[in-house]
Amino acid sequence: MSAPATTLDDAEALPLEPAQPEKANVAAWLGVAAGAIGSLMATLDISIVNASLPTIQGEIGASASEGTWLATSYLVAEIIIIPLTGWLARVFGLRQFLIFAATFFTFFSVVCGLSTSLTMMIVGRVGQGLTGGAMIPTALTIIATRLPKSQQPIGTAIFGLTAIMGPVLGPLVGGWLTENFSWHYAFFINVPIGAILMALLLLGLPKSRMHLDELVNADWLGVLGMVLGLGGLTVVLEEGHREQWFESGTIWRLSALTLLGFVMIGIGQVYAKRPVVKLALLRNRAFASVFLLGTVLGGSMYGTAYVIPQFLAGIANYNAMQAGLIVFLTGVPAMMMMPFFPILLARVDLRVIVATGMILLATSCYIDIELTAESRGGDFVVSQLLRGLGTVFCMMFLNQAAISSVSIEDAGDGAGLFNAGRNLGGSVGLALLATLQDGRMEYHRWTIHSALSANDGAVQGWVNQQTMAFGGGPEGTETAMRMLDGMVTRDALVMAFGDDFMALTIAILLVTPLVLFLRPLPEGYNPKVSH
Repeated sequence: MSAPATTLDDAEALPLEPAQPEKANVAAWLGVAAGAIGSLMATLDISIVNASLPTIQGEIGASASEGTWLATSYLVAEIIIIPLTGWLARVFGLRQFLIFAATFFTFFSVVCGLSTSLTMMIVGRVGQGLTGGAMIPTALTIIATRLPKSQQPIGTAIFGLTAIMGPVLGPLVGGWLTENFSWHYAFFINVPIGAILMALLLLGLPKSRMHLDELVNADWLGVLGMVLGLGGLTVVLEEGHREQWFESGTIWRLSALTLLGFVMIGIGQVYAKRPVVKLALLRNRAFASVFLLGTVLGGSMYGTAYVIPQFLAGIANYNAMQAGLIVFLTGVPAMMMMPFFPILLARVDLRVIVATGMILLATSCYIDIELTAESRGGDFVVSQLLRGLGTVFCMMFLNQAAISSVSIEDAGDGAGLFNAGRNLGGSVGLALLATLQDGRMEYHRWTIHSALSANDGAVQGWVNQQTMAFGGGPEGTETAMRMLDGMVTRDALVMAFGDDFMALTIAILLVTPLVLFLRPLPEGYNPKVSH
């Protein structure tokens, strides 16, 4: 799965210092390296648990649906922190803020690695999301403030490569560490990397002034509203199915908190001097279209990155490393297309590229609807390559569309809202897919069972044959019936995975016509690398 997209335009929302007038010195490049490593570490950890999720779930006592929290909690935390990053960097100074973020990201990584329960793991993942999310947009700020314009393309190319490779390498690295060492090392690996990152930040960034007075004027109502609203919404979606939705008092209370949170965000929009998220941008039809497309894109990206390893582990009996290799396939088109990004943006209508990307994503999901209990990793090759190509088209060009559809003054707010929307789509998508999968598996299971008549000669013959194979008698019959139920459950699970992919296909196709409302990029527009 992929991390929130950002561009150099995000730097407008962050504290800028004069760029180097001539060629950057060694210290400046050390700062750029720090930004790239921080972004790589943060984006890699979004998806590093996906391939090893079945192993982690077993050791911390989490069910398959509860396991989505390992990804969702990270995403929700990032949704909250990304719009706050510019303000926090101004308040505490860029270097101090990033050192703080890197230190606590490393600390929370250790908490995840030492986790023995789902609660402890979620606390660690929330901490990782809050601190890691801050290191993604600030990487672009370092490039904008430490490199002269003539060398900024080199910096953005380095950043673009690390930003794309992070989510793609995550499942592969996590899977390799799980199979060869232990899943704990998927988190412990951040300790030496974090130490290197902190050293580079100290050497590569100048100490900057703090503006603690801005704490007084902050949109605290909006900040608290985001925590309650987005956090509450995700919990309701995650737990609703298990709690029988509004038959549960817990769901009612969480829904009330969610509503209160969104009301607080709305009040902040009216009365705060600088709202934490500028929702007024959604009145712009072009930007609203970008936001909705990005939200569904997030659901598709994070949803498929979660569902495919689960299928390979539960149906094909793949280990974490094998599942990670299949997920890695989506990164191949991304790496191949990077050099062609400026050419396509200059010569092809942005709407055509985004529409092509969305159709490719829908096609990739539609192909996976036909999976069977005999499907293996090779059956995902075509769909994964199509998915990777569609994702890179949508990610790169929707980000540019988000920036170009708002004024220069709102570019930073537009990028932040677009990024938050895509993470929100990922969070909500994961919750809905897990709920859909649980519900549809039970539906298919009982539907298949009801079709297996006890008077059916073929069923009776199979049960009698298996009973004799297991020694006959009541024990043999019981074993044969358990075996039959296991086969039914497996087929029901495969059908539930197919329903997940069908839901994604429909969602993508429903929003694809919104590309007609996107604005073509202005003539002479200077594209920025995104991810």
